[in-house]
Amino acid sequence: MTRKKVTNKKPRWKLLHQYYSYTGFYSFVGNSLLKAAIPILLFIGALVCVHFFVVDINTILLYITENFHPLGVFSVFLASESILGLIPPEIFIAWSGKSELPNLYLSLLALCSYIGGIISYFMGRGIASIPSVFVYLEVKMAKHIKNMRKWGGFLIVVGALLPVPFAISSMAAGIIKFPFGSYLLFGLLRFLRFFIYGVAIFGALN
Repeated sequence: MTRKKVTNKKPRWKLLHQYYSYTGFYSFVGNSLLKAAIPILLFIGALVCVHFFVVDINTILLYITENFHPLGVFSVFLASESILGLIPPEIFIAWSGKSELPNLYLSLLALCSYIGGIISYFMGRGIASIPSVFVYLEVKMAKHIKNMRKWGGFLIVVGALLPVPFAISSMAAGIIKFPFGSYLLFGLLRFLRFFIYGVAIFGALN
């Protein structure tokens, strides 16, 4: 008689769970959420305090919408989202809430952020082909590049959803030549982030 070989092969999801546990992915996400929650709460708190005790925020935002062309504002935001996320998106979300078409403007901001991430991705691809620049950024962005190599698409998801510079995750993805199609798919979660933040900030301003 031949004995049947018994295998205790774990499901793929359990293996992935073990991998992300061992490599510190969950602790990384937890720390990122903690770090992100503080500035968001401070921003909303400061916005409310300024609104009620210093100057009407609605007046300032209405002044901006009346005196600055939307195309210029979108251009500034696109540039910011393409270059390491220099300006907090929350400022632009608050501006969109006081525009004539808040939902449309919020959607366009999300699109600009998504496109900015794509630009950062291709900047990373270009950097990877320039040895001297690549070596310099590999040192400056060592942590991000290391994490991208370990976690790939999940790190892009974190960058898209959490209030951390999406451009940095996108550039790191480009540097390691992460599959572009997968990057585009994961990056779509950027739209969800803007919707959630829009609901929160629009509510705080009303």
